Amino acid sequence: MHICVGTTNCMSTPSRLFDILHHRVRSNPIDCALNTKIDGVWEHTSSEEYLAKANQISRGLLELGVGKGDKIALISTNNRTEWCIVDIGVLQLGAVDVPIYPTITAEDYAYILNHSESKYCFVSDQEVYDKIVSIREQCPKLEQVYSFDKIDGCAHWSEVLELGSETSHQPRIQAIMESVRPQDLATIIYTSGTTGTPKGVMLSHHNIVSNALASQQRLPLEQGKAVALSFLPLCHIYERMLIYLYTLSGTRVYFAESLETIGENLNEVHPNVMTAVPRLLEKLYDRIYSKGQTLTGLKKKLFNWAVDLGLQYEPYGQNGWIYELKLKIARKLIFKKWKAALGGNLELIASGSAALQPRLARVFTAAGMAVCEGYGLTETSPVISVNDLRDGNYRIGTVGRVIDKVEVKIASDGEILCKGSNVMMGYYKDEEKTKEVIKDGYFHTGDIGHIDEDGFLKITDRKKEMFKTSGGKYVAPQVIENVIKQSIFIEQVMVIGEGQKHPSALIEPNTDALNTWLKENGDKELSLEEMSSDNKVIDKIKSEVDVANEQFAQWEKVKKIMLTPDVWSVDSGHLTPTMKLRRKMISNKYTQLIERIYK
Repeated sequence: MHICVGTTNCMSTPSRLFDILHHRVRSNPIDCALNTKIDGVWEHTSSEEYLAKANQISRGLLELGVGKGDKIALISTNNRTEWCIVDIGVLQLGAVDVPIYPTITAEDYAYILNHSESKYCFVSDQEVYDKIVSIREQCPKLEQVYSFDKIDGCAHWSEVLELGSETSHQPRIQAIMESVRPQDLATIIYTSGTTGTPKGVMLSHHNIVSNALASQQRLPLEQGKAVALSFLPLCHIYERMLIYLYTLSGTRVYFAESLETIGENLNEVHPNVMTAVPRLLEKLYDRIYSKGQTLTGLKKKLFNWAVDLGLQYEPYGQNGWIYELKLKIARKLIFKKWKAALGGNLELIASGSAALQPRLARVFTAAGMAVCEGYGLTETSPVISVNDLRDGNYRIGTVGRVIDKVEVKIASDGEILCKGSNVMMGYYKDEEKTKEVIKDGYFHTGDIGHIDEDGFLKITDRKKEMFKTSGGKYVAPQVIENVIKQSIFIEQVMVIGEGQKHPSALIEPNTDALNTWLKENGDKELSLEEMSSDNKVIDKIKSEVDVANEQFAQWEKVKKIMLTPDVWSVDSGHLTPTMKLRRKMISNKYTQLIERIYK
């Protein structure tokens, strides 16, 4: 089929990011393409309005002197329609947007703004604006800051829209769009990283468009009819690529207000699809399970029976017809309530960013909400592989089969190497680091894994996170952590033991679950700090770790634990914005606890 995508050139498929929106408007525009809740009311933006405002932003930025290759920073505490409009407006000029995680420090803001030489910056709200103000003098090339919210003393983004209100200038924008090539730089995404200075990942239009087109083949979204809830940060390439994919498929996107309101938003929006990181699924499961344990009598027995059944789930009827019959009953009696609590229509949860516990994939998929785990990195735009419940392309415990136009091979040491149209252009202003990870055309992911006989990719650990005990045995901490975290009493865990006699673990207890347990045993509730030194709590956590240890070889077993007295969070430096452990930071924070373990 021959489709004209919105510039004077015609092509069979979109090749630049802004082509995707032009294609949507020309082929089958939708109402409510982007939806943001403002002052308690959902505000809807159609495909046509989305494009019209993006064109206004392009014209306004052109009036401000923005040209090809200029960098525009975007910082927002939550996903919102304005972010997407500015994104397309920037890209249509051949300019480069620089999305920044809102939760990083003001010093990191300054580093990224200066390193990228950002000319303008769009911020969401007062909190982000205050951080920018605190480092503004350190950023001599930053000409102006615009906000989406109305903030005293800050220019509003509507001023850029107003500058671009004259439609007679659109032919100039059209001519610039014509000159943008698929291989041109579209965005620089600074990896949050678990150590060191952020690296600016350069992704071209072609990198991301090719990934969206290939990933679309693995997501069963009905053209023009699906509804998605978006809450993972748009500054992360995972959610951002999916926004382009949703535009490709005519999916209506609703932006969650915050992580705290996801439950409420799910029940307002009734989405068919959402993305998630494993940590969110862990929390959802723990919340549902804890609620189930408050039931009594037959209701509690039925609940636990359904959960046990779900934890045995295998796709495609592999467990036999008797199991399938039981599952049908469990769905009717128990799992339909789970689904109702998550909006009622949720059929697909795309999980990425970190390793997923297989039990979560089993139980949610058994409940009728298929969890499809995928794998990728910022440097690969991001998807390398993903599961798909259709046509036998789903295997629990793996990250699925490799997507089209991407090649994966396993190095002799087990490292996953990737080649394809999705692989980044390189690290911005850092040729040396680029050469370290791209060799002979292959991107070296730093992850260890293997491909099974049916072509499913399985990740076993991060190459840099593996450590060797003093006995010379290698330990893969992430594998052990994922098993230990299956305990409802454990919120976070980090396995340590480099150069030591045995592995140990730093653990953040789950206060809610433990206080419920304490009350059931006639004890008073404790604060997190009190729990970290309470012998009864420590013994309980030890017993949970002992259960997990049964799955591992002698040299992998966690012999000692220490409970930490505070919450592990992004703001306190324990976690990256995508909820991965900052291992070095955690080790530095709890040096004394580690010394006590190995004294």
